[in-house]
Order: sequence, then C-alpha cells, then structure tokens
Amino acid sequence: MKKARSIFALLGAGSAAASAFSTLKSARGRNDKLALVNAVASILVAITGAALAVRGLRKDGEA
Repeated sequence: MKKARSIFALLGAGSAAASAFSTLKSARGRNDKLALVNAVASILVAITGAALAVRGLRKDGEA
C-alpha cells in the first residue's frame, strides 16, 4: 500500500512539474514577473515532492 502511495505521489509531482513548466513558458512570453516567480516556486515544490516519493519507494524496498 505504501508503495502505491509513493507511485501516485511521484506521478502527481510529474504532473505538477509539467504544469509549472507550462506556466513558466507562458509567464516568460508575457513578461509577467509575479507569474514567473510562482512558476519557479512550483517547480521547486514538484522537485521536492518527487524526491520525497523516490525516498519513499527506496525505503519501501528495504523493509
């Protein structure tokens, strides 16, 4: 069950990263500084979420 939860978290982080990169591209095109900062922060959150999911999968394999 924990492995499935980690896999869904990893998929969610990937989806969030794709959305954040799309927002980043749009913000750069419009030269919107606030949207640009938001997109960069969202990318960092997605990276952190992916790292936590990978760590969960690794720990699940050890148990």
